Amino acid sequence: MCAYNVFRNTGPDGLSCAVPEERSVPAFLVAPHWRFDGRIENSAGVPLGFDGRAAATGVRFNGFYLFATFQKSASHADLHV
Repeated sequence: MCAYNVFRNTGPDGLSCAVPEERSVPAFLVAPHWRFDGRIENSAGVPLGFDGRAAATGVRFNGFYLFATFQKSASHADLHV
């Protein structure tokens, strides 16, 4: 797996974009709508929703990989109704 720079959309939709380090950052990844969110260097610690095989395919066709990120939410027992 190659190293990726990850950019997160600042909107509520959870959209992220991974760009291989050796590639140019696409022109649409600009502030205030996008922010740098870190690096992925190996398969450990990847964001929830990132798929390495899909990323390789996306990069081959587009030069980047768009994916939806998810956050682990509180369990139902932790929710107060």
